Amino acid sequence: MSAIYPADIQPVAEPGTGFVAKGDSVSRIDGRAKVTGQACYVAEHVTPDMAHGVVVNSTIAKGRITALHLDEARAVPGVLAILSHLHRPRTRRLDLFYKDMTAPGGSPFKPFHSEGVLYSGQPVALVLAETFETARYAASLVRVSYEEDSHQTSLLTNLYRSHEPSRLKAGYSPPPKPTGDAEAAFEAAPVKIQGDFYHGVEHHNPLEMHASTVIRSEDGHLTIYDKTQSSQNSRWVVSQVFGLGKDKVTVKNPFIGGAFGSGLRPQYQLILAVMGALELKRSVRVVLTRQQMFTFGHRPETWQRLKLAADSDGTLKSVMHEAIAETSRIEDYVEVVVNWSGQMYHCDNVKLDYSLVALDHYTPMDMRAPGAAHGMHALEVGMDELSYALGMDPLALRLKNYAERDAAKDLPFSTKELRACYEQGAERFGWDKRPLAPRSMKEGTELIGWGMASGQWDAMQMLAKARAVLHADGRLEVSSAASDIGTGTYTVMSLIAAAAMGLPLEQVIFKLGDSTLPFAPIEGGSSHVTTVGSAVEGVCEKLQKKLWKLAKAMPDSPFEITRFSEVEFANGGMQLIKMPNTAVPLTAILAHAGQASIEEKYLMLPNALKQKNYVRAVHSAVFCEVRVDEDFGTVRVTRVVSAIAAGQIMSAKTARSQIVGGVVWGISQALHEETHADHGLGRFMNHNLSEYHVAVNADIHDIDVIFVEEDDRIVSRLGAKGVGEIGLVGVAAAVSNAVYHATGRRVRSTPMTPDKVMAPG
Repeated sequence: MSAIYPADIQPVAEPGTGFVAKGDSVSRIDGRAKVTGQACYVAEHVTPDMAHGVVVNSTIAKGRITALHLDEARAVPGVLAILSHLHRPRTRRLDLFYKDMTAPGGSPFKPFHSEGVLYSGQPVALVLAETFETARYAASLVRVSYEEDSHQTSLLTNLYRSHEPSRLKAGYSPPPKPTGDAEAAFEAAPVKIQGDFYHGVEHHNPLEMHASTVIRSEDGHLTIYDKTQSSQNSRWVVSQVFGLGKDKVTVKNPFIGGAFGSGLRPQYQLILAVMGALELKRSVRVVLTRQQMFTFGHRPETWQRLKLAADSDGTLKSVMHEAIAETSRIEDYVEVVVNWSGQMYHCDNVKLDYSLVALDHYTPMDMRAPGAAHGMHALEVGMDELSYALGMDPLALRLKNYAERDAAKDLPFSTKELRACYEQGAERFGWDKRPLAPRSMKEGTELIGWGMASGQWDAMQMLAKARAVLHADGRLEVSSAASDIGTGTYTVMSLIAAAAMGLPLEQVIFKLGDSTLPFAPIEGGSSHVTTVGSAVEGVCEKLQKKLWKLAKAMPDSPFEITRFSEVEFANGGMQLIKMPNTAVPLTAILAHAGQASIEEKYLMLPNALKQKNYVRAVHSAVFCEVRVDEDFGTVRVTRVVSAIAAGQIMSAKTARSQIVGGVVWGISQALHEETHADHGLGRFMNHNLSEYHVAVNADIHDIDVIFVEEDDRIVSRLGAKGVGEIGLVGVAAAVSNAVYHATGRRVRSTPMTPDKVMAPG
């Protein structure tokens, strides 16, 4: 086999970037590689012997395949093989071997496992050919006969048959037990509101479509480039499904064109691409089309009912929040939807409930801020509605019921600067100039509304390993099998390492995206900085101590009788904190020791004993201005201020970009995104980017981000929390509340399309 072409590019900071400190605003070190095309994504890796696979998908929602008509497709010149449940390489049959690190309880989907059809769009065949064009043409000639069964794909018509989640997944917390008597308190309260909320299906649409490129070497080793948020997760699944040893499979994901949940679980194209490589004994690439991006998981359709009650002074007396979401027939996919309603505000009487309806769809999956994107939306729109019932400013109501502790767990927050978010965000936005009454502001043909909402997301930390090598020429290489889905992992990890060692940023290389590197968890849940970042700082501290010991042995060393706490690393050297003129270059320390390099490894384990005594969360306050043309029902979001409390910010520029991106997605969720199903066919219909609407440049205007001062050493040794999810939470609710302030019409479902905005009542 010839070498993989083109070669992987290792991002590094531009020459002259210089010394940095944690929190600095630096440009992305992978930016140049991406904008010049040097960064190669999954479908850009090729070998001379590469075959191409194209997936054929089912056209029914439920039933079984009775026949595959393949003669016409096989007759196309260049077709090499057609795989299906009737003909494929051997795989293991037990559910255990198909489970990935984020799998919910139940039985994972197994491509080509049997003739059964579980959902519309299920892969039923893979055409392998010499060229992509040949494979795609031949795939269009495949005919499938089915025996069709009745199906159910509508959540709203099946709410009556919801069930409690029986099979949970890692990271899920069931709703806490009720406190007080929420029903009685609701009935007795003088002011109360209630409403039903509906959120349609949303599908991931990252710029890079899902693909897997399997490079097979002459000895049978598989090097796989996969669209994944964890190279080690994909490697684990491939090894388990096909019974291949760890030394036989390497998975790489050095560059990822967006993911935010779609790459948490290995998608079916990975299994099919490996099947093709094993069948043909050659390299194979499988790329899903944009339409096929709608044939695996999605943000689940969700129905909610919220009841809030308060005394006439605004004190919350009762919170009742119920949610019913969809899952598949084979797995119980769960999200934390209602729990936020017991944490955000102080209330003595809380009752929460969450259940599932099994439908004939593929299992839903995490999408940015899973659960909170829906649950916080209902709560924050409900709080806005309650404020009007009270004749009270929406921000004043939130401050009136500010929670210093999590009442359900009776625990304090590790840190909580939400009050500062409210204050700084309101001041920047000019909230004090807001008239209370709806329909009070107008300019030309547009009504103007101001709305706000709170946000909360978990501050998570997992375990990770990191390796660091300092070379005699002053270069530092740090590695961990982390992922960069576009969030800036390359940049922030390099910055943390450079700041720790006092080295110029361009002398630091951070290696990620390779399953052979030290263990890293899946890039999800806004946990990479707190987890991998802490491991990076930890391994650098071990290097510092080794350098300090070497420096103590140097002739006439100023460090001979010092303690480690008395030294610092800056400007490329080590020095006494109180005597900067004692600085010795790190290169000189290694040269004296006669070492070409020194190396350390570090295992970062969360301090579970300390963390269990706190609720760990990030918070936000979102303020929003909309302009609504009632004649057309169009909504323009003209101004957003998002104030974030996320601990110490490691990289100001990339962190701000994360929040801006979250706000953009929140606007898209509020006004545009929904996948529509024809329940007669059991099929998603608008499976393309012309009919699945997302926010575009014309929809986005002024977005202002504030990071309030916060330092959380409970969550991480860095004092940092995550910023990936929190940027989205609360945005759709703020938009909804602003639409009400503009029009006096309460819209409780997303997206708020023109027909809903124009609807009377």
